[in-house]
Amino acid sequence: MASVLVTPPAIEPVSLAEAKAHLRISHLDEDALISTLIVSARRIVEARTGLVLIEQDWTCYLDDWPEDGVIAIPLAPVSAVDEVSVFGENDIAAAIDPAHYYVDVASRPPRLLLRGSRVWARPGRIANGVAIAVKAGFGVSASSVPEALRQAILQLVAHWHEHRGHAEPPALPLTLDTLLQPYREVRL
Repeated sequence: MASVLVTPPAIEPVSLAEAKAHLRISHLDEDALISTLIVSARRIVEARTGLVLIEQDWTCYLDDWPEDGVIAIPLAPVSAVDEVSVFGENDIAAAIDPAHYYVDVASRPPRLLLRGSRVWARPGRIANGVAIAVKAGFGVSASSVPEALRQAILQLVAHWHEHRGHAEPPALPLTLDTLLQPYREVRL
């Protein structure tokens, strides 16, 4: 399943002021660098946990419906599935009535399930025939992000800031894995 970011987060989970306070920096000279480090750290935390931290809009594409009618959404946490569409041979999307499916946001990964004896409309195009518009993230504010994940971002920013310019920077802080571990998806 391909996932395409439609609307990036409006803010970062850690503000520039918070990062500068953590780094004990009061001047403005490194604001651009620190802002870039915050974005990079958020992306690393999202990649390592499989979570979307601040609310974002995504579109997930499938070539066809799964045989069992259950679609695992590759983003978490999901607050809403805004629309499920199927593309015809003419590449025009037709929205599926939400009464045909159920969105399970409590599971990880979140799931989209076909209700009862209903059947999905077959896509007419060979690739990316199904589009699922998803709203994912803990919320729209930094305070909605778990504190441990915010601390992980601050640790990464501090580590990269301290070791910038090194040809071979030292390994990431050991406490990073400790902070992220409770949020990682367990796979068997």
